[in-house]
Amino acid sequence: MNSILIKQIKNDNFEKALSLVWQVFQEYEAPDYTKEGIDEFYRSIHDEKYLSMLSMFGAFINEQLIGVIATRSEGTHIALFFVDGKYHRKGIGRKLFYRILENSSVSKLTVNSSPFAIPFYHKLGFCDTDKEQIVNGLRFTPMVYEL
Repeated sequence: MNSILIKQIKNDNFEKALSLVWQVFQEYEAPDYTKEGIDEFYRSIHDEKYLSMLSMFGAFINEQLIGVIATRSEGTHIALFFVDGKYHRKGIGRKLFYRILENSSVSKLTVNSSPFAIPFYHKLGFCDTDKEQIVNGLRFTPMVYEL
C-alpha cells in the first residue's frame, strides 16, 4: 500500500471529510439505525456549531482522503471516526487513533460506539462503560480508553 499521510483537516478538505463520513455512515452504520437516527446523524454533521467544536485529522494516500477522526471536548471524546470501506482492516483506523493520542494530554478518551464499530474499539483497548443506549434514534455503547 502506498504511504499513508495523517494530517489535520483544514478548511480546504472539510467538505471532503464530511462527504466521506456520510458515505461510510450510510454503508456501515445506517443499516443499524432507524430513520430518526439516520436523520439525526445527518443533522449533526451539517450543524456548524457542532462542527466548529471538532478537531479533525484525515488519512491520505496520494492526496486522496480515505479516513477521518475527530475529537471534541478538548480532545477527550471521539466524535467521528470513519474509514473508507476499501481500506478497512489495513491499519488506517489505528494510525488515525494513535495520531489523536499523540496530540492529546488527557488521561482517558471516551467514545459512543455504533454497533458496527464495537469490535474495532475493543481491539484498540476501549472498554464498555454502560450498556447500549438509544438517543434520538442513534444507537451507541459508551466506552472509555484509559491512557
